[in-house]
Amino acid sequence: MKPKLTLTDDPKPGVRDAIVGPLIAFNNCRASQPENHRPLVIILSDQDSDEIIGGLWGATNFSFMHVGLLFVPDSLRGIGFGRRIMLQAEQEAIARGCRGAWLDTYSFQARTFYERLGYSAFGILDDYPPGQHRIFMQKALTG
Repeated sequence: MKPKLTLTDDPKPGVRDAIVGPLIAFNNCRASQPENHRPLVIILSDQDSDEIIGGLWGATNFSFMHVGLLFVPDSLRGIGFGRRIMLQAEQEAIARGCRGAWLDTYSFQARTFYERLGYSAFGILDDYPPGQHRIFMQKALTG
């Protein structure tokens, strides 16, 4: 076999699966437990129109929950929706056997919000984006 490298910003359908499939097999042979990736999504929608206005996009895997996205519109901030979404996600993660959660946020976003929920920083990328920080946070989950 003669390998070649191809750089693209527009991969064809199936390229990610072709890369991730062998990686998961590799991980499952070496990790203490097999991967059990499962989406965890909470949708925040308009009660009348069902239009999606925010929510949480994450997943559980290897006994941890990862929050990839959390958005609550300005008009609903400060009245508990973000907290309710996070607590619901954490409870579901615990029900799935998770013992921890992790996420990342930017210095101009919600670090203090997550700290009030019990998350602590475990890593920071300085100057990402320029003049700001990307903050990685974690929390132990207990039932």
